[in-house]
Amino acid sequence: MALRPEPGTIPDSPGSYQFKDVGGRIIYVGKAKSLRNRLNSYFQDPRNLATRTAQMVATADSVDWIEVDTEVDALMLEYSLIQQHQPRFNVRLRDDKSYPFLAVTLIDDFPRAMVMRGRRKRGNRYFGPFGHAYAIRETLDLLLRTFPIRTCSDNKLERHQRSERPCLLFHIEKCAGPCVGEVSQDEYDRMVRELIRFLEGDTDEIVVELEASMQAASDALEFELAARYRDRLTSVRKAIEKQQIAGTKNEDFDVIGIADDELEAAVQVFFVRRGRVAGRRGLVVDKVEDLDRAELVAVILERLYHDDNPLGMPKAVFVPDLPESVGVYEEWLAFQRGSRVEVRIPQRGDKRSLHETVTHNANESFKRHRLKRASDHNTRAKALNELQEHLLLPEAPLRIECYDMSHLQGTDYVGSMVVFEDGIPAKREYRRFKIQTVDGNDDFAAMEEVLSRRLTNYLVEREKPAHEQGKFAYPPQLLLVDGGKGQLSSAMKVLDELGLGASIPVASLAKQFEEVFVPGRSDPVVIPRQSEALYLLQRLRDESHRFAISYHRQLRGKRMTKSILDDIPGLGETRRKRLIKELGGVGKVKAATLDTLLELSWLPDAVGQAIHDKVHSPTPSR
Repeated sequence: MALRPEPGTIPDSPGSYQFKDVGGRIIYVGKAKSLRNRLNSYFQDPRNLATRTAQMVATADSVDWIEVDTEVDALMLEYSLIQQHQPRFNVRLRDDKSYPFLAVTLIDDFPRAMVMRGRRKRGNRYFGPFGHAYAIRETLDLLLRTFPIRTCSDNKLERHQRSERPCLLFHIEKCAGPCVGEVSQDEYDRMVRELIRFLEGDTDEIVVELEASMQAASDALEFELAARYRDRLTSVRKAIEKQQIAGTKNEDFDVIGIADDELEAAVQVFFVRRGRVAGRRGLVVDKVEDLDRAELVAVILERLYHDDNPLGMPKAVFVPDLPESVGVYEEWLAFQRGSRVEVRIPQRGDKRSLHETVTHNANESFKRHRLKRASDHNTRAKALNELQEHLLLPEAPLRIECYDMSHLQGTDYVGSMVVFEDGIPAKREYRRFKIQTVDGNDDFAAMEEVLSRRLTNYLVEREKPAHEQGKFAYPPQLLLVDGGKGQLSSAMKVLDELGLGASIPVASLAKQFEEVFVPGRSDPVVIPRQSEALYLLQRLRDESHRFAISYHRQLRGKRMTKSILDDIPGLGETRRKRLIKELGGVGKVKAATLDTLLELSWLPDAVGQAIHDKVHSPTPSR
């Protein structure tokens, strides 16, 4: 437990605080408008704290703080300390891939245009990041016809300078030939400035200038020069078409989309400059802290705009949720930009539509991230070994079964059983159960019924010869139920009654705090938040929930579309359609007398009598 400071010693002022472990290492850094109020919130009954917060406080041995003048100063100090110490309990952001930039090396005598990744050098200009390197290369290839600056390496430039012979790019008019003195320094610098203007979004003036040059060359009867200007103009217009339009010409804004679960989040950012999407960036967030969506947005803003932003600060940032004290973030961003910056939620129109697109990209990125993580063999093996260690299992659980219930106010009650073998879904082994013995809303009883049916069948199947064994012949090496201690008790009751309590390990996963409960322990098993084991359990729980929901919806859909004319002997699909058409609807069929039905020459009398009996029978009470 962290050492609580003496009452009255914590200042009531803005600042940053640091929790430290027994070795003096910083394990968590936070900021506060009032250090006194914020720190006092940590020193209470641990049962009232979120699970991860309670774990952090229990790990800490002391707490220090640094006072500052304003909340903005506290924000900047917090970021600086996090970058310096990388505390284990702070949220961590990482790029989900190394996005490429288009760089113009202004630090060189003859600046070079290049596609690059990784660390950026001060003094150069960078545009992006972009989603795909090939998109930049295609655009750059078009622009070199109009702004033929060099793309070769410094070594190649020096080699051609020594040989006094230009490369192929000069001969195909994609390089002005600075290596052999074919262009003056002033003219080369002018081309570089125009290229940068174009990449910054100032495209209209470039087009006007090229059109004027083409017309002037044509009027002077210099038709070859006019043709070259025409080709350059065509290339520029194609490059403009490749830029996604997202607003009016004078708009600079960023759009942030988020997709997340209890453990991780995927973030996509679109950078819009002068009304066009000038770049994008993807991040993956490890949720080491307990964060709601607004708190997650705050963390993303802090990290995203502390980094070197190659496109400069926007006028507005559109987010899915507003962080607490949003004015502090607006003040901080405005300080960096030098003018007002808004942070708001897009409500309607093009901004809302673009935000939905960015959020869709975040969802797709999140799916790819989870799929990549789940498909790695070494990762799966690590997850199974960690489960064995944390849950004290006799062996790594190569077959895990997870169960969940689904219903709507006690109707269409169903259960699901999903199976993971070697850490991946074995969909051929999935099973679904229609609850038969439970009336009303009783998930515990429903769970007992499902497990009894599954495990009873297992006991029957294991007594058969191997060649006669059916779908329930294999026992799970870990039986997982979705829920807390109540569902765990239901599972244990069934296992004990069937004599399987000692041979089949069981655990439950509560969704609220991702707590894992096992028999014989009142407290949950502590599985590290970022461990592969907890990630695997979460995937199991989510998959069982999805499978149960889909079956429930299927049954509910059938029930809601079921007609009173269904299941009548002799009344098939063809006769039913003809009956409804001739009498004018199901309501008219229900109102028809027996004589009316018997008068239909094509309808057998026995079927007519069965229809009359069915539609006039009293509705059974539920």
